[in-house]
Amino acid sequence: MEKKLNILLIEDNLIEIMKMKRTISFLELDHNLIEAKNADEALEILEDKTKIPDIILLDLNMPKISGIEFLSILKKNESLKHIPTIILTTSDNHKDLEECYRIGVSGYILKPLKYEEYIKKIELTLAYWSTNELKRV
Repeated sequence: MEKKLNILLIEDNLIEIMKMKRTISFLELDHNLIEAKNADEALEILEDKTKIPDIILLDLNMPKISGIEFLSILKKNESLKHIPTIILTTSDNHKDLEECYRIGVSGYILKPLKYEEYIKKIELTLAYWSTNELKRV
């Protein structure tokens, strides 16, 4: 990978958080993983301009503020809308997928059932964004 990424993972499911940590550890990626258990917590993190992530991995199905609602809030914010946001979900609902791309998502990843496929998808995603020029605020 080209450069170290600061990743904001917005996920309410503890098992999914542990799976992401294990995946990054398994891949021996030199990245910073910042965790937010819901959209409110993520918005608090994003208020601190020193913690602006290079990429956001966002769960679609969260309580209170859904992933789609969070994505809308993010893309309406002039100082945050540039952050590439990737949806991680088990939902293959085309309405959700189309809505996410209409709002401005950078990627939509269906979580596979097999862990090996999950690792491969995360590795490819992070490698892609590690080689892109990312705007620094």
